[in-house]
Amino acid sequence: MVSSSAVGGLAARAVFYMSSHNTFKSQATYDANTVAAVHTLQSWYNQGTGLWDTTGWWNSANCLTVLADYAVENPQAAASLSIPNVIQNTYEQAQKTTIQAIKTLSIAGLPISTYVRVSKRSEISKRGFENFLNDYYDDEGWWALALIRSHDVGVVGLGDQRYLQAAIEVFEDMKGGASKCGGIYWSKVGTYTNAIANELYLKVAASLANRVPDKKDYYLNIAKTEWDWFKSSGMINKDNLVNDGLTDECKNNGMNTWTYNQGVILGALVELSKATGDKSYLTEASSIATAAIVHLTRDGILYEGCEPDCGADGAQFKGVFMRNLRELQQAAPQDAFKNFLLSNADAIWAKDRNGTNNQLGPTWNGPFADASAGTHSSAMDALVAAVAVA
Repeated sequence: MVSSSAVGGLAARAVFYMSSHNTFKSQATYDANTVAAVHTLQSWYNQGTGLWDTTGWWNSANCLTVLADYAVENPQAAASLSIPNVIQNTYEQAQKTTIQAIKTLSIAGLPISTYVRVSKRSEISKRGFENFLNDYYDDEGWWALALIRSHDVGVVGLGDQRYLQAAIEVFEDMKGGASKCGGIYWSKVGTYTNAIANELYLKVAASLANRVPDKKDYYLNIAKTEWDWFKSSGMINKDNLVNDGLTDECKNNGMNTWTYNQGVILGALVELSKATGDKSYLTEASSIATAAIVHLTRDGILYEGCEPDCGADGAQFKGVFMRNLRELQQAAPQDAFKNFLLSNADAIWAKDRNGTNNQLGPTWNGPFADASAGTHSSAMDALVAAVAVA
């Protein structure tokens, strides 16, 4: 990991760039933009499946999470938008689907999810997505976090305790994926040890430690052990960025530093700091966040490098970073982080929006390209973050 002095210098550069180039909007404006975006997101919502059309299974978990995040920030507006009802319907309907997820990695290391519908009588359908489980531990982690955040909305009578219990059961399934390298594998059908599955495992464990008091020590011990391993695994490179995963020899594989790999770890360390009272976790998170802001941007705006066509999976990544950076900003405020969150929200609304229907595309500093529920919900993470920190 880079030195604290180097991190401080990078942060100072980031603050100067964004503070000298932007006049930010009011919180009311960010809130109004988010409400408009919620309406558009719900135009893709399928009441029957509880999922969002035009995107994938794990992406729908992120659609649910961004709605829950907004509901936590503005409960009154969320109620008027029927977000609690959407949460409940998704909880009930999404796990009934009988499709099977299959994942591969492109030559560039970009995950590609495909979905195959299976007969209810076939052996594989016994798993399907029942109880939010499938063959991929990262998919399970996204749904566990979506369920935890749905629980945080805390609407009495709409099953919030069931959401938490479902997340607990998903976590126990993830725990069974122990890797020979340490941590957990990416899937139940392969032996790849990657960053995202392990970051999600860490964040779910730490989040449960903060929400299940009678088992806090159980979850906290797992979270601390996971972070100690992750930090020493070699996945965090010399630039303080997280590469995609490990080789069969358990060494950093040098694959892409996707934005979501820099993101989930931030929220995980925020939850771990909250559970332990140890602020050093926030310092480590700030180092990774600052490195991402410096290295993974174009003209001060988060940039994956594959826009406008990052596939359905890659289109979700940037929003994951913004969501978790917002959590870090709320726990350990820094001008650089606030300015970055607001700058991205402003760029999205000004340069990456279809003015006809407020659809949000994949390239945040423009121009607008075709939108989906995945690109739109990802951009919404930046809008919700702006509401939270403005």
